[in-house]
Amino acid sequence: MKTSYFFISVFVLSLFSQLAMAVEESDFVKSLVPGPFILPSPEGTWTWCMAPIYDEAGKVHVFNSIIPLKGGNWKTKSKISHWVADKPEGPYTLLGDVFASDEASYHNPQISKVGDTFVLVFLLNRHSDENGSKQEVGIATAKSLMGPWTESPHNPILKATKRNGQHASNPTLVVAPDGQYRIYHKTMIKKDGENLREISLATSDNLEGPYIVSDTSPVITYADKGIDIEDPYAFFYDGMYYMIVEDRQGVKNMLEGEQEEKPLRGGYRPGLIFQSKDGVDWGTPMVGYQTNKSYFGHELARSERPHILWKDGEPDYLFLACHDEDPTAGYILKIKDWKGETVK
Repeated sequence: MKTSYFFISVFVLSLFSQLAMAVEESDFVKSLVPGPFILPSPEGTWTWCMAPIYDEAGKVHVFNSIIPLKGGNWKTKSKISHWVADKPEGPYTLLGDVFASDEASYHNPQISKVGDTFVLVFLLNRHSDENGSKQEVGIATAKSLMGPWTESPHNPILKATKRNGQHASNPTLVVAPDGQYRIYHKTMIKKDGENLREISLATSDNLEGPYIVSDTSPVITYADKGIDIEDPYAFFYDGMYYMIVEDRQGVKNMLEGEQEEKPLRGGYRPGLIFQSKDGVDWGTPMVGYQTNKSYFGHELARSERPHILWKDGEPDYLFLACHDEDPTAGYILKIKDWKGETVK
């Protein structure tokens, strides 16, 4: 009888070890080489998020959020500003504001180029309108990085609704191989009294919208485990979709069978990278980037808002916002010889 109990115990332990598998390090995270901290905050402000793009002359343009230290917060006083440098490491020159308003907050931009058109997607909070202060998604286009920028007449292209938990923010735009425009974005769901973040998908045949939320949304959620993720950066590369996200509450630990009882919220842990053949089924993530402590030996701080600087269709640098004591927006990591992940 004791022998039977022994074999049953071994079987159960083996089963659990198979269910709780180690989250692999991606080839992407192995390719990252630490670079400098960039974009010092103008006096009286703090900066956040860095959306980079090369121009035809090889200069680096960065669009980011600038928020006053006093007299408001990012929900009401954030503006999107424009910087330029000769190289990713800087130094950067502040060119001015792209979107700033007393009626709305413009925050967390992503920049891309579609054909001959530059596209900014961003968090839009029209806090003074009848809708109240709700996070929604806006889009703007321009034929030059120097503007003028024109907001879509459909803005907000993704509204706060009952379906998305009255929340749509942190957009990332991807052009699918069939030409469809996809915007992955953060939405909310309430579980056991707590608002949890999920990643949803909206699509359109027109760049400026209107966008329709996919019936498959949310496409990534861990709400059933009581934890969440956010800050998606999605892209299509070498026949596969990828999404880099902030592991806000320990998804990696949960998948490895070590779920934190009261997880510290925010980007205090390594980020994740997902891979997908269709951009809908994202499967199990891998480690996508490490922390500021891992790269620089600094006191652990939040590393969030991943963005890739692309050069001739190849990923060149990863930009990460860092909420530390340093008066810069964050740091960059050289992406060295990454050619995509092995197909799972």
